[in-house]
Amino acid sequence: MASATATVSWPGITEIPHPRFRVPYLGDILVTSPKRPVQGSMRLAAELGPIFHRNIFGQQIVIVSGADLVAELVDESRFAKRVVLGVESLRSVGGDGLFTAHDEEPNWQRAHDILAPAFTRESMRRYHPAMLEMAARLMTVWDTRADRGTPVDVSSDMTKLTLETIGNTGFGYDFGSFERDEPHPFVTAMVGALRTAQQRVLTAPVIGRFQARRADRRNATYTGYMASVVDEIIRERVSVGDTRTDDLLGLMLNTAQPGTGDRLDVANIRNQVITFLIAGHETTSGALSFALYYLAKHPELMARAQEEVDRVWGDAEVPAYEQVSKARYVRRVLDEALRLWPTAPGFVRAARQDTVLGGRYPMRAGAWAVVLIPVLHRDPSVWGDDAERFDPDRFLPERVKARPGHVFKPFGTGERACIGRQFALHEATLVLGMLLRRYDLHDHADYRLKVVERLTLMPEGFTLTLSRRRR
Repeated sequence: MASATATVSWPGITEIPHPRFRVPYLGDILVTSPKRPVQGSMRLAAELGPIFHRNIFGQQIVIVSGADLVAELVDESRFAKRVVLGVESLRSVGGDGLFTAHDEEPNWQRAHDILAPAFTRESMRRYHPAMLEMAARLMTVWDTRADRGTPVDVSSDMTKLTLETIGNTGFGYDFGSFERDEPHPFVTAMVGALRTAQQRVLTAPVIGRFQARRADRRNATYTGYMASVVDEIIRERVSVGDTRTDDLLGLMLNTAQPGTGDRLDVANIRNQVITFLIAGHETTSGALSFALYYLAKHPELMARAQEEVDRVWGDAEVPAYEQVSKARYVRRVLDEALRLWPTAPGFVRAARQDTVLGGRYPMRAGAWAVVLIPVLHRDPSVWGDDAERFDPDRFLPERVKARPGHVFKPFGTGERACIGRQFALHEATLVLGMLLRRYDLHDHADYRLKVVERLTLMPEGFTLTLSRRRR
């Protein structure tokens, strides 16, 4: 296969639709939104169909969203993950961490094997008390806002919550997010780095050498700060001679890859910690924010979820580990929110050998395509003509079984799918259930959804007012 950074042509790309008004050299600049490229591609998919290609300053990008074509792209025997576009730009932040590593880099498999024990059912049970503690810290803040009648900034507070959860459970580190009026500087640096990675893809060829250097310096400040925070986390753990292996950092510092005895070097451990701090909270906070948005817009569904939580959790002050999975409607709410707005909105698949996609589009080995997940999740051939409607019952067990597995992919696909999926789902179900048990949500500002993009997706400017429930 060609190297990860090479551009491999599609021999049949001229048969693939593309946007109108293409400009020489600049390509599809007239229909490109640097700040919201995912939503721009969603509009193009509605116009051009299940496969189309874009020209971004001479780089051809094939985008696929039709369920039939995606069924082929997720076939591991024919296609593999490719690190390109914004994810490749993110290597300046995460290096060869699990999310940004190339398949051929040895640290991916090594880290995956070392970290796998951290995501077993037994490990989830161990993380449960810390997740409860972080949710309690959030609700202390929300209680005050509810009593005063002042709005809560949903996306900001979900980001604080999930950052503290992964920091405490994964690395024994507390960012003090709930004690701050402004986001922790790590979050500020992370958001800046994510936006820089996205903008590099869409603007780098035309912003000029001076602006590029300035952007690189700014990004170096972001990444340098994040690295300094993580280095301190590692240093504190090592300095006390801690040899425990009951969290992510302990596993990386104190265990070796089964079968080989190989260990992760310090630079890669830093990359993995940064990767988990970003991916382990950014996507989960988005999922919770979108779920709260849809429930606030559908009071009848909120009441149904609240009834379930009251019934299955009973009179217990906080849910036991086993009770979280029994909140099945709450979980369906999260799945449906992730269907409409998957917070990690795409993944890239590259041909392992010369092949033909859909019996029509020839691909050379190494040629790649982006799977546009929000449009896949709205394909009417799978989800029906009402695919834009929020309906958690789409995820009733019998309806899930009736659908092919490849049509719902919020966590990616194959061996490179998100290793932390069960962690994220347990945390999100627990938190959403606890919030619904405690509060009624009020859409006081008649909020209209505006989605901000920084490689991940998040509601922007979304606030709610709260009132405490009387059960």
